Amino acid sequence: MMKTMPRFTFSLLFIFFFHCSTIVAQAPAPALSPGPAAPPDIYKILTKAGQFTVLIRLLRSTQVGNQINSQLSDSKSELTFFAPTDNAFSSLKTGTLNSLSDQQKVMLVQFHLIPSFISLTNFQTLSNPVQTQASNTYEFPLNITTSGNQVNMTTGLVNTSISGTVYSDNQLAIYQVEKVLQPLGIFAPRAPAPAPAPAAPKEKKKSAASKSPVASVDASGAVGVKRNGIVSIGFSLLLATIFL
Repeated sequence: MMKTMPRFTFSLLFIFFFHCSTIVAQAPAPALSPGPAAPPDIYKILTKAGQFTVLIRLLRSTQVGNQINSQLSDSKSELTFFAPTDNAFSSLKTGTLNSLSDQQKVMLVQFHLIPSFISLTNFQTLSNPVQTQASNTYEFPLNITTSGNQVNMTTGLVNTSISGTVYSDNQLAIYQVEKVLQPLGIFAPRAPAPAPAPAAPKEKKKSAASKSPVASVDASGAVGVKRNGIVSIGFSLLLATIFL
């Protein structure tokens, strides 16, 4: 009896440790906490959506795209962007974009950007003119109205509507539009320059008649002739008339 006791104890210990190790091996690994989500990148979003090649090029050349991504890196920042398609740009008059200055191109892109997040159901709450990142003055008016589920907008030169949602995440909303929003401050026809004032009439030269001899009559009826500034008086003629 004394000899079998250690073997029995050892067997119990072996079973105990084997059971414990099995429980530990089967325990689930602790879940890793997810890191902060990366901010949205407007270049990646538009590239993935397709049909925004011209807009992406314009965002890069004006650096407005970089400014948008910089703003979105702050989780408190909100933006709404109206994205014209390649067809929208192709419908512009040939050479329109090339005729704009660098500053006008920046203002054009910023005119499509609203500094707040607006869902499709909240456009009806906006007050006109809507403030954009370009300006809300009379030169850059953007008026937005709704009709049922349709969102319409006008710049005074262009009327269009939202044709679809490209992206929305409660911080950034990108909506597709089929026309480029053309603000009055850049595309309004300019008044023609006033015509130059007519030239003043030239002073007329003295006529030849003013240089010819001028007959003059004095109080006595005598006639004299003024030639080259010298006046001869017909006094002798007067005396001859008296004595005749």
